[in-house]
Amino acid sequence: MKLRRRLTLAAFTGALALGTAMPAFAADLIAIITPAFDNPFFKAEAVGAEAKAKELGYETLVMTHDDDANKQSEVIDTAIGRGAKAIILDNAGADATVAALKKAKDAGIPSFLIDREINVTGIAVAQIVSNNYQGAQLGAQEFVKLMGEKGNYAELVGREADTNAGIRSQGYHDVIDDYPDLKLVAKQSANWSQTEAYAKMETILQANPDIKGVISGNDTMAMGAIAALQAAGRKDVIVVGFDGSNDVRDSIKAGGIKATVMQPAYAQAQKAVEQADAYIKNKTAPKDEKQLMDCVLINADNADKLETFALKN
Repeated sequence: MKLRRRLTLAAFTGALALGTAMPAFAADLIAIITPAFDNPFFKAEAVGAEAKAKELGYETLVMTHDDDANKQSEVIDTAIGRGAKAIILDNAGADATVAALKKAKDAGIPSFLIDREINVTGIAVAQIVSNNYQGAQLGAQEFVKLMGEKGNYAELVGREADTNAGIRSQGYHDVIDDYPDLKLVAKQSANWSQTEAYAKMETILQANPDIKGVISGNDTMAMGAIAALQAAGRKDVIVVGFDGSNDVRDSIKAGGIKATVMQPAYAQAQKAVEQADAYIKNKTAPKDEKQLMDCVLINADNADKLETFALKN
């Protein structure tokens, strides 16, 4: 029995010395919190983060907050109660999130934000987001070209509490407003929702039957808009989205939606977990808390290369 214990101890010590692929800390937990998975963008974030965390040897706790700040506070409390070593979060509001993250920080749990910023610094270790303004300008430039620099158009905007909604809209208008023959006839929030976008598009179309284009703050709303337009027999209306989802890729290939802007959702989430790992093990924080990742225009020329918010070689 003593010999067996000595052999077991020796084997364990040898494995540590050789640096073999044993879990970093088998009991260490990373909490991954996003909006609901009915939006493929958020699902890709969670899948990417969980895959990287497991690759690095962590247990994971994947939760959603459904863009509800109160539910977000509850799931962050759950992460604190479970003793998470880090939180990866796509948040439920730039202002509403601050108190919950401060509570996590006070409990010794670092937070790494993806996709959406908060309005303060020094609470999260990292805020890794798409360069929404750069991406919106790419999308707007393509929209202007597709529209032939003229015509009536509508804009579908995301949730007002979401900083990204405003940044994308501003990026769109800083390009489109330079073309006086492009006239905005309707601008409505569809709260990132496909169902809501369908209903809003129906109303917009009834009030503006001569509409020529729709620019959308995300792909989910763009899918709602194109469905409403197709149901009305309006295959002539140009629709441009933002996100780079597989659904919009397929629509582009089928001649529906004309373009989108890909955000590197999967890569963002994995980068956040890598930075969390470095912080957990060595207290190494990234040089900059706020980090931007550039977006890529997707149209008929490169849609074949798009897969789950990444471009294949």
